[in-house]
Amino acid sequence: MPKTKKVGPTRGLGPRYGSTVRKRYIKVITELKKPHRCPQCGFVRVRRVSVGIWKCGKCEFTFAGGAYTPSTKLGVVARRAAKGQTFEEANQTVQAESSEVESATEETD
Repeated sequence: MPKTKKVGPTRGLGPRYGSTVRKRYIKVITELKKPHRCPQCGFVRVRRVSVGIWKCGKCEFTFAGGAYTPSTKLGVVARRAAKGQTFEEANQTVQAESSEVESATEETD
């Protein structure tokens, strides 16, 4: 039985910087390292090339995203604004889709 803890991405930090900072660092790094879904082909092969540059390993699609995640909340809002949808319209479509799903599940029960 090993006597040391598994510390994951913070293994090089040791006891330094405090537990809160190390926990936040673990969240960011694990999100960065996991493979993400490609917006072009849909396969889970997207990796970070550089800060804000993401590339799909299958279709070679390269795109800009966040520093640690391929899409950010601000990017989603900007994409919605580019389509010409307001926040209220987007909420209405999401609510309509969820009510359709709920009604479909009630019919099957």
